[in-house]
Amino acid sequence: MTGTDVQKEAEDSGPSGYAAARLRLLTEETRSGPPRRAALAELTDEWLTGLFAAGAEGLRGASLVAVGGYGRGELSPRSDLDLLLLHDGGDTKAVAALADRLWYPVWDLGLDLDHSVRTPAEARKTAGEDLKVQLGLLDARHIAGDLGLTAGLRTAVLADWRNQAPKRLPELQELCAERAERQGELQYLLEPDLKEARGGLRDATALRAVAASWLADAPREGLADARRRLLDVRDALHLATGRATDRLALQEQDQVAAELGLLDADTLLRQVYEAARLVSYASDVTWREVGRVLRSRAVRPRLRAMLGGGKPTAERSPLAEGVVEQDGEVVLARAARPERDPVLPLRAAAAAAQAGLPLSLHAVRRMAAATRPVPTPWPAEAREQLVTLLGSGRPTVEVWEALEAEGLITRLLPDWERVRCRPQRNAVHLWTVDRHLIETAVQASEFTRRVSRPDLLLVAALLHDIGKGWPGDHSVAGEIIAKDVAARIGFDRHDVTVVATLVRHHLLLVETATRRDLEDPATVRSVAEAVGSQGTLELLHALTEADALATGPAAWSSWRGSLVADLVKRVSAVLAGDAPDDPEEGAPTAEQERLAHEAAATGSPVLSLRAQTEPPAGQEPSGDPEPLGVELLIAVPDQPGVLPAVAGVLAMHRLTVRTAELRSLTLPHGVDGSVLLLDWRVAAEYGSLPQAARLRADLVRALDGSLDIAGRLAERDAAYPRRRGVVAPPPRVSVHPAASRLATVIEVRSQDAPGLLFRIGRALEDASVRVRSMHVSTLGANAVDAFYVTGPEGAPLPGDEAVSVARKLEETLRG
Repeated sequence: MTGTDVQKEAEDSGPSGYAAARLRLLTEETRSGPPRRAALAELTDEWLTGLFAAGAEGLRGASLVAVGGYGRGELSPRSDLDLLLLHDGGDTKAVAALADRLWYPVWDLGLDLDHSVRTPAEARKTAGEDLKVQLGLLDARHIAGDLGLTAGLRTAVLADWRNQAPKRLPELQELCAERAERQGELQYLLEPDLKEARGGLRDATALRAVAASWLADAPREGLADARRRLLDVRDALHLATGRATDRLALQEQDQVAAELGLLDADTLLRQVYEAARLVSYASDVTWREVGRVLRSRAVRPRLRAMLGGGKPTAERSPLAEGVVEQDGEVVLARAARPERDPVLPLRAAAAAAQAGLPLSLHAVRRMAAATRPVPTPWPAEAREQLVTLLGSGRPTVEVWEALEAEGLITRLLPDWERVRCRPQRNAVHLWTVDRHLIETAVQASEFTRRVSRPDLLLVAALLHDIGKGWPGDHSVAGEIIAKDVAARIGFDRHDVTVVATLVRHHLLLVETATRRDLEDPATVRSVAEAVGSQGTLELLHALTEADALATGPAAWSSWRGSLVADLVKRVSAVLAGDAPDDPEEGAPTAEQERLAHEAAATGSPVLSLRAQTEPPAGQEPSGDPEPLGVELLIAVPDQPGVLPAVAGVLAMHRLTVRTAELRSLTLPHGVDGSVLLLDWRVAAEYGSLPQAARLRADLVRALDGSLDIAGRLAERDAAYPRRRGVVAPPPRVSVHPAASRLATVIEVRSQDAPGLLFRIGRALEDASVRVRSMHVSTLGANAVDAFYVTGPEGAPLPGDEAVSVARKLEETLRG
């Protein structure tokens, strides 16, 4: 059926015919994207025209006007209809009757309707008071009735907008900024709002409004295509969900990708991010130009008076060779020759970032069009300018984005294309892969005074996740890419090796510090062997912190920082040849020692519960203390069942375990037995913390078997079933035989949940293994726990037995 046939069916059959024709149009596989949106708008126009003609018989001085998205002819499958019934103020009763004849059929079909009935004067007055109304009227389009009435309103509204632009555009910019603050940036969100988030369809509409003001214009190249892609995704989202939604939820992304013929949800998100990035960049450039024009208009009358009516000359301040500042932007000097100066883009970018100024759009486009490739290997100046750019802190982000928008980054670093706009499906990460790399460089710039080779630190920060664009372990792939890139940009063989080592092992320190027993020499030696030198260790320490800080708030804390610092200190001693050959327990604190003696004397558990806000050992306090949670210290005479008992009691009291350490403490000579010392950080799920006395009483009952923890937890789970959410990956339990020579290391990676540690502890007890020490950490919604276990005699488990224990533990957690 052709488009004309569809329209005729709608005309002949009334509302039911329109509904059938609409459904037929939306299910046509041969038509999608702009043609389908235009056809849907045209079909709707024909239907509404028929309704208007039937209801307006004998009425003059009235017209039906589409505004907003419908006015632009962009109807998505579940879009609402934005309609204005315009009239000249004559026969108001007849106009009211006509409105009923128009609105009720729309509602009867279940379509969303945004409607108003106004005279031209009322429409202009409302637009002057409500910016959103004015923006909708800028796209006013005649559907039916008095064409002259509609045309007159359009002309008046555009004239009003242009006359009021100096006042209304700052208001529009503020509206966009407030919306971005609420909704976030579309180019980084895992479940973005295609319309409201920064870089979405609302911003694209705002750019049209700026262009209509004649005050400034957006960079047009690629903008229409970006807008089309976002609209196409919204169409597919409406069809997939059957709802008028703009939020691209995780559970719908695969279906939306299939609707668009894309490979998978990641491909979909990457296309959305690319479109959003283009809209965001165009918005930045446009609003900067609006500000420049408005400032110029405010200053020009005074300058003209001072200069006797002459035209003022823009002031230009030199920043670097071929680079100057003008009107708050970095532009090329008049003598600059991009075609002869391959380092100019890096020099201009470094100068802009150092000055905290944006690169002008014209300068970036001119360099992109004319600059020759940088020779390979890069000359020293190019490498130095890159390091300067990366070390400039927060201004680096805006400058980098300007270079990337015009393709200069992928020309300088071809491997960048694979990580550009690449999503990270991990709630801990705030950014796409490429933005995370830049954020890491920004964070690393704060640490350049801590290391002897800040250039290697900054380049490693830029490259540490570059392998995420390739299959397999990104650290292994990244090492290969980093070697190539570092050599290409001119580092010598030794420096290339250091950068590659940093990329290969950028997760080593934090993973070892939080998941391994640092008292075990095998742990420290393995890190020392991987790192190789004091200089590399120094760089890796700084990179580790920068990477974590750039990931998101859940990835770094004072506790993690203190553990990594402790590991670095021990590894440094090994590299200096000062490490002890035998394991040596860290000396207990006075508080730990007091509790241990009390537990040994009474033969029962003792504990203390207190807020923990002081800085880690060896660190100076800075500003307000960072709350580390609540410290729970427990000392228990060594006996079976301690771990599940403690974990179960905490779960019963709705205490979430953030970190947990367990170790055996040998008492001084003359005191029999040993004491298990537990140093945990906990937080209440909600409400206040329980009293220490109640925790101790329940722990005593749990240890003597009179408290049925499993039954109590099962009753609570049955009474308060958990809400359904995103399906988490299954737990994984693995054995690391080379991680310690004193014990078998079993690592558990699982979705964090109430009672998880209790279930693990009980499973290990059932397997008749002894937990010598443990290191538990929670990162976002993920638990990563390492247990150092031995057999009943205190020796590491045989290989087959260790694998069997791990398999049974994994089965327990999956069940």
